[in-house]
Amino acid sequence: MDEIVVSTVVYLPPEEVYDFLADFPRYVHYSDHLTDVTRRAGDGGAGTRYAMRFSWWKLNYTAVSEVTELHPPDRIDWRIVKDFRAHGHWHVEELPELPDDAPEDAETGCRVVFEVSYDADSADESTLNLPRFVSFGWVIDKLKPALEKEAEKVVERIVEDLEGRRRPVELTVDRRKD
Repeated sequence: MDEIVVSTVVYLPPEEVYDFLADFPRYVHYSDHLTDVTRRAGDGGAGTRYAMRFSWWKLNYTAVSEVTELHPPDRIDWRIVKDFRAHGHWHVEELPELPDDAPEDAETGCRVVFEVSYDADSADESTLNLPRFVSFGWVIDKLKPALEKEAEKVVERIVEDLEGRRRPVELTVDRRKD
């Protein structure tokens, strides 16, 4: 399994950040490659499934994700339910005190962590309609760095939207491979 962990500080109360992150259809506004998110089943709680339409390079793919657990205001767990193995979570943790470089108007803050684990080798190449002479292995090799960059962009854009302003966002990015 490969793992990507992106974290940063958001200057809002954890409850507000959590509610924002629990709104999965909103994610379409933060990703260059996510073109549509449609709720397929459920009410937004555990067990809710979403069809997430991605477009990257010459490929289009719809992933089906499921919210597996919700622990307000701390954690949102999810998994992909078809075609390949992937799961992850958002974790929101209130900071006991603000960092020294916090904006002057900040009153509270929390650390937000986005973590995703995926097994690229579990992907079924029959689910992708690849152009002629393009190997599945080549696509996987190109997709891994694109996923990492996309995770960073999504977190940066979410912070900007949450706080209502653009500021330099310090990200901590950890990439692991089992």
